[in-house]
Amino acid sequence: MTVTETATARDDVVPGGPLVLAQDEWTARRDAHRERVDALVGPHVARQARGEKHPVLDFLFTYYSLRPSQLRRWHPGFGVRLEGDAARDYWEFSGYRRAGGEGPPAAEVNPAVLGQRRSMLEFTARLLESTAARPAQLGCFGLHEWAMVYRGGDEAVRHSGTPLRLGASGTDAVVESMNLRCTHFDAFRFFTDDAAPRNEIALRREDQADREQPGCLHAGMDLYKWAGKLLPLVDSDLLVRCFELAGAARELDMRASPYDLGALGYEPVPIESAAGRAEYVRAQSALAERAAPLRAELLGRCRALLDLP
Repeated sequence: MTVTETATARDDVVPGGPLVLAQDEWTARRDAHRERVDALVGPHVARQARGEKHPVLDFLFTYYSLRPSQLRRWHPGFGVRLEGDAARDYWEFSGYRRAGGEGPPAAEVNPAVLGQRRSMLEFTARLLESTAARPAQLGCFGLHEWAMVYRGGDEAVRHSGTPLRLGASGTDAVVESMNLRCTHFDAFRFFTDDAAPRNEIALRREDQADREQPGCLHAGMDLYKWAGKLLPLVDSDLLVRCFELAGAARELDMRASPYDLGALGYEPVPIESAAGRAEYVRAQSALAERAAPLRAELLGRCRALLDLP
């Protein structure tokens, strides 16, 4: 296994000592990470500077808490020591400490962070494990976005200036023609008052770990959220891969939504038709397959960190 592979595959975190990276090794990885993130978030940053909103992609920076500058910061993950003068920068970052005593400059994640984040590690591990253990359910057809505007009038439209593809009455008719099978509380909580009782299950926050399932688009998107909440214990390579998945899931989410996004170049997935529902299930299944190894990887990180003394 190469140094780079070892540094990113943090399931191997053990008490035997940190993985030590020389400055030329880790700064190369840091710079490659910054270039990768700049390519991903550059259009958003440019729109933000112009004061422009984007009903699809802004979600990745409004609903989720990490700002582009935070996503751009490279983290090696717990159990990696960075050596060299450039490591001094990390002494100023929250969650890090100076390492190596009086020797050459070095930095690493402070072990105290393990104690501070233990409850989050335990919750995340429990949620990911229970989600992975269930069969994927692929019959929701992305109706959660429709349920968020059902019989809600203009005030329920979540993206001002973006029209409903079928109009208000047409949108309501689609919701009434199918069963709502949402399993994700953080989507369900935005249902209109008329839509919530139509869901097959009345979801509650305290039941989240008992309801999440791997076919859910948002369960896959939220891998980015959980990885972000565990920084700097989790490395940036895993974080960015989760971010890329979240972006792909968000695109399908909104293409299958009731909104007309043709002006932005998004072709609809018309889930009001049988062909559209079949298209949605194919894309949903592909995203679930893509999420599975990321979920397993993040779960492995959590378990390894929880096993440390």
